[in-house]
Amino acid sequence: MRVAVVEGGPSSEAEVSRASARNVVRALEQASHDVTRLELDPTVCERLRTGGFDVVFPAVHGAVGEDGSLQGALELLCLPYVGSDVLASALAMNKVRSRVVLAAAGCPVAAGLAFERGGSSMRCAEKARAVLGGAVVVKPASSGSAIGVARLEATAPDEDVARALEAAWALDDVALVEVFARGREVTCSVLDVGESGPRVLAATEIISPHDAFYTYEARYAPNRSVHHCPASLGDLTRVIHDAACAAHKALGCRDLSRVDFIVGDSAETLVVLEVNTIPGMTETSLYPEAARVAGVSFPELCTRLVENARRRGPRRRNPGRALPS
Repeated sequence: MRVAVVEGGPSSEAEVSRASARNVVRALEQASHDVTRLELDPTVCERLRTGGFDVVFPAVHGAVGEDGSLQGALELLCLPYVGSDVLASALAMNKVRSRVVLAAAGCPVAAGLAFERGGSSMRCAEKARAVLGGAVVVKPASSGSAIGVARLEATAPDEDVARALEAAWALDDVALVEVFARGREVTCSVLDVGESGPRVLAATEIISPHDAFYTYEARYAPNRSVHHCPASLGDLTRVIHDAACAAHKALGCRDLSRVDFIVGDSAETLVVLEVNTIPGMTETSLYPEAARVAGVSFPELCTRLVENARRRGPRRRNPGRALPS
């Protein structure tokens, strides 16, 4: 099969994307596919249009690649592609919008407020504290890999919250402030390539002994974090698996996703943080690790994904209708 793997782009996560792409290319080549790497730049559409590709594997993270923009271009080009469609990609990438959909579907989310850039950071900080309480998390609304995320205890002054808002606005037009949910950091991967529906892979607990939480450095620096897969969650295992599947379905994801949680001592304290429609595929990434635990090698995983995308084909086109005379 002739596969284009798209990487990079104008995103803070471009280098992560290129690392993911290298692994995907290696895996697909091991499975005897003909693979070409393409940078997500202004020339990519023409290269995709003329490249004779059977399917596209977006290995992109962040703006333009993961938010539905690339997916929209692939729809115009009538090219089958791995992963969620335009709507699900855009929803999942926007934490403010995805929270609304997830909550409506019954998925547990932390209480939060969104603040647009341009307002007074101090007034926004004071409002967030008044509504949400003392301990909060500040994050850009449409960013990943924990870039721009700040966790602030109740003892932190409002000035620190204001500075965190300004840092988030430097990356995004909207900053999200949520109640600081405490517990174990857990992620659950979903593989959705068969007719039987989504398959939830074993949950993974993430421990970051050198960092306050699962930061950008903890995610991608070798040996910076410890992953326990399957996680030892007892009776909460089924609850988390069900919540991951529900979140995947609520946003309309397809092929694959990874749902991140904070897990307290009971089902009532479980919080969905976000849904990743294009999970990392680097050497330290969680999705390939969960697949391996499930008995699916990385070359087999990537092959299943491209074969499923090719089988699905481009989005259906309906013939135009003449205007009534």
